Amino acid sequence: MTKMKISKFIIALVFLIALTTSSHAETTVTPEVGFVLNTLLFLMGGFLVMWMAAGFCMLESGLVTSKSVSVICAKNIGLYSIAGIMFWAVGYNLAYGIPEGGFIGNFNYWSDASKLETGYADSSDWFFQMVFCATTASIVSGTLAERIKLWPFFLFTAILTGIIYPIQMGWQWGGGWLAVKGFSDFAGSTLVHSCGGAAALAGAIVLGPRLGRFKNGDVKPMKPFAASSIPLATLGVFILWLGWFGFNGGSQLALGTLDDSVSVSTIFLNTNLAACGGVMVAAFITRFIYGRTDVIQMLNGAIAGLVAITAGPDTPLPYEAILIGGVGGVIVVYGTQLLNKLKIDDVVGAIPAHLFAGIWGTLAVPLTNSNVTFSSQLLGIISINVFVFAASFIVWIIMKQTIGIRLSAKAERLGTDVSEVGVVAYAIRD
Repeated sequence: MTKMKISKFIIALVFLIALTTSSHAETTVTPEVGFVLNTLLFLMGGFLVMWMAAGFCMLESGLVTSKSVSVICAKNIGLYSIAGIMFWAVGYNLAYGIPEGGFIGNFNYWSDASKLETGYADSSDWFFQMVFCATTASIVSGTLAERIKLWPFFLFTAILTGIIYPIQMGWQWGGGWLAVKGFSDFAGSTLVHSCGGAAALAGAIVLGPRLGRFKNGDVKPMKPFAASSIPLATLGVFILWLGWFGFNGGSQLALGTLDDSVSVSTIFLNTNLAACGGVMVAAFITRFIYGRTDVIQMLNGAIAGLVAITAGPDTPLPYEAILIGGVGGVIVVYGTQLLNKLKIDDVVGAIPAHLFAGIWGTLAVPLTNSNVTFSSQLLGIISINVFVFAASFIVWIIMKQTIGIRLSAKAERLGTDVSEVGVVAYAIRD
């Protein structure tokens, strides 16, 4: 009986292979099979990107002090849920309801309109795009940790994921004006990561640094701000690294031809190599600068490498992917130093890893893709980052002047776990 089942499985597998590769000249499948494969790509890529929410949560939890871990968990599960609701209610159609060459879509909620001609199930596309939206808010969370109030952060998340992110997303992915101008961002170095980084930068400027973080123009020694768990942060980076294969691979948006399969495989290869390059360059630079290898910068080097390759993971050769990611590693180290000199407190290093590395990755696309120009990339980078930063800055200022966004000095010293959620993560405290 077992042998019969195995035989049936082998026959079915051979039939499927024959169906999808019936001749050397024919590299496409039937519309029905293509619909299934494309939908499956969205769903599998989407659940990998959804798992990145756990990665961000673990990374942030590991890099904040031990008195601010529980609230990080609350922020991350909350922001993911808010993003899901807002992207369904208004975000998706703001991005994809945009006219060709336009600036903004409509404010209708999402509804399923799946047809065979679309090539995939609409709900699978919604899910895939929604988890990208949530990623943007996750970037903001870590930067503003340890001094922001929980519910004002949730309110900003609703505005970011429901309005700000979808509008600029539609400019390129929705066929808006940047798409017409030739701007290219394959999986979101600028549209997702720089967007989140710009929103985080605006928040960090308005919110100000943690108490005692800077003294007499210098960065205070790290002991009072020591990371609570390097192993937890490392686990978070590995989860993010895994999820990035869905992030970039799923952005191929199709799996119905042999060329699609080859492209997804190339994307996986380049994504992995770019992260490796970011890690090792950050390790070498910190060893050279500080006389020791900085493990936190190695972790952020991985993220910077991943962010940098995201704008164009399908065209570089392997060594080019390593170089693109390696430059991301350089950027994250020196970007952190720049923020410190400017007295901008970024708790987890998200601004260099996402905003700065995202800009570099988007500018690097023409180096490996002759169909893209530096002028179109520069136009997209400037317009998106200026819009997101300005819109976010206005929202942060309004909230600061009305409901307040910062914890009191007493609550901050006590710790956000106690003051905001009333639950401590660890028995041993700073």
